[in-house]
Amino acid sequence: LPVGGIPAATRAARLLASLFDEVLLVGGTPPPDAPGRLVPDVEGPRCALRGLVSALEASDAPRVLVVATDLPLLTADLVLALVAWPEADAVVPRSADGAHPLCALYARDAVLPPARASLACGRLAISGLLAEVETVWLEGPDLARVDPDGLALFDANRPGDLARAEALLAIPSRPATAR
Repeated sequence: LPVGGIPAATRAARLLASLFDEVLLVGGTPPPDAPGRLVPDVEGPRCALRGLVSALEASDAPRVLVVATDLPLLTADLVLALVAWPEADAVVPRSADGAHPLCALYARDAVLPPARASLACGRLAISGLLAEVETVWLEGPDLARVDPDGLALFDANRPGDLARAEALLAIPSRPATAR
């Protein structure tokens, strides 16, 4: 869905491409102007865990940042805080709305084997995977430092959410997001 006239996948990919050498676009068909390399989903049920496994398998990096495309207000500050966090199997932001495992950093070698096993046996909730690996939560004051307005993890899944996201993007004092 477009936000501010830009498809959400393009917005997310542009932000990540401005920060990293490689961007993987996992599953589906991204808009033609989304920077990055298209990676097909692995076999299995359609779920977020399948996308996570696909990203981890396709990357050679020891740590892989996974970002869903429904976060139109995501900022570079939050992304950089995740990748700067000390080593852990998973670094996941947790706000008042809950955990955000689709905006998180994963240690490829530590997370891929249990993620594959969970997918294979039908345990599809990423929350279950996070309970199996060493997970560090970016929350409270640490999260507030990099997301002071508490909007970087705003999920835009419904038409009303898109209108709110567009209004928030128009506020000049908001931290920069990809445009």
